[in-house]
Amino acid sequence: MTDQPRRASAGESQVLLATARLMVGVSVRAADEVGAASLVQLRALTVIDDLGVANLVQLAEQMGVTISTTSRLVDRLVAADLVDRRPSEQTRREISISLTETGRGLLQRYDDLRVEELQARLTLLPRAQHEAVVDALAVLLGPAGAPAGATGRG
Repeated sequence: MTDQPRRASAGESQVLLATARLMVGVSVRAADEVGAASLVQLRALTVIDDLGVANLVQLAEQMGVTISTTSRLVDRLVAADLVDRRPSEQTRREISISLTETGRGLLQRYDDLRVEELQARLTLLPRAQHEAVVDALAVLLGPAGAPAGATGRG
C-alpha cells in the first residue's frame, strides 16, 4: 500500500485556484497603491524582513531566483533607499542586507493594505464562519506563520 496524496475534487480545485487568484490580486492592488516598488521588490522586502538580515544567497534561495538576479534587485532596492547593504560582520566575502526605515515603512503600508482588503472580505461572513476561516488558515500556515492570538477570538 502506498500513501498517495488525495486528489482534489473539481470543486475543491476551483476554490483553491480562486483563492490563489484572490491572494495575488490583493497583493497586486496593494502594490499598485503603494506605488514605490514593484511586486518583486515588495516580495524581496518581505523576505528580508522575515530573515531580519539576509545575504544574497539566502535572499536568492527564499525568492527562488539566481544570485545575479538577486544582486541586481538589491542594487535597485539600495538605490531606492529601501534596503541597506553592508559588509557582513561574519565574513568579508559576504554582504548583509537589511531594511531601511523607508523600506520598513513601505512594507508596513503594503501589508496593512493587504490585511485591510482581506479583513473586509471576512466581515462578509457570519462571526462563526469568520472565526472558522481564520482558525483553518492558522492551521494551514503552521506555527511559523500563525502567531499566538492570530485567530478571531483574541
